[in-house]
Amino acid sequence: MKLISRKTLLLFFLPGAIFMSAFLIYPIITMVIDSFFEIGLTGNRAFVGLENYIHAFAAGGFLKQLKNTVVYIVIAVGVETAIGLLFALFFEMNYKGNKVIRSFMMVPLMIAPLVAGLTWKLMMSSSFGIVNELLQRVGIIADSSAILWLADEKWSLLACCIADIWLTTPFMMLMILAGLQGMDNSMVEASKIDGVNMLQQIFYIKLPVIKPVLLTALSIRIIDAARTFDIIWAMTEGGPNSSSETISIIIYKTLTRYNDVGYASAMAVIFIAVLVAFTIVFMQSLWNPKKKIG
Repeated sequence: MKLISRKTLLLFFLPGAIFMSAFLIYPIITMVIDSFFEIGLTGNRAFVGLENYIHAFAAGGFLKQLKNTVVYIVIAVGVETAIGLLFALFFEMNYKGNKVIRSFMMVPLMIAPLVAGLTWKLMMSSSFGIVNELLQRVGIIADSSAILWLADEKWSLLACCIADIWLTTPFMMLMILAGLQGMDNSMVEASKIDGVNMLQQIFYIKLPVIKPVLLTALSIRIIDAARTFDIIWAMTEGGPNSSSETISIIIYKTLTRYNDVGYASAMAVIFIAVLVAFTIVFMQSLWNPKKKIG
């Protein structure tokens, strides 16, 4: 068989390299450069050095949005992981109708985040939303306007988290289920012979074995939740009073509404740097675990 020359291989990679350069590398370089300037409406530029970065961490910067983003990640990803694990353990059992029920569980994954956000916005409306209506009928709230999901600062971020949980829990379930189905069943069978109960099998056998899969799914979801925009924008646009405003929302508003390209670029650079650092540290800890001594 004739070996393909290096020049031919480079030609195969050339279209991808051109695409990445045009739509990824060049925009990032431009964004980093813009972050050191104050850019006016007419395009005039004034070099301000690190002023945009200092402003980002100073009072009135994006620290509140950073806090909202962290809260959003903890609530959404935490609940998704717990529910996804429960469903994965449930679907691991080969009972009749398993595949049919699992197929219905996949429906949210087929819906665009923007559509999901608009749907939950209607469902959580205090005027005609079905969520408050159901809560009233089961006796949890006195009337349908008792909880203003989208208009109350206490509930707005949680409302967005609920929509995110509904949308992406099937992803966590699929990842965990794939890990469980790839296990060596001999360990579980041996543990049954030794009298290990179901909870002990889950916490001492199954979870340690699927740890790499679980951590990989968590890293993907944490990064995805950190940059969530569609759901929050469709439901609250970051309001009321910035109570549900995350980093992605404030960057978008700063760029489009306030037309502050330099400051928006600085926040985006910081955001990307944090996500890249998280990914590097997380993947190193995942694939290069410390060896136990002794």
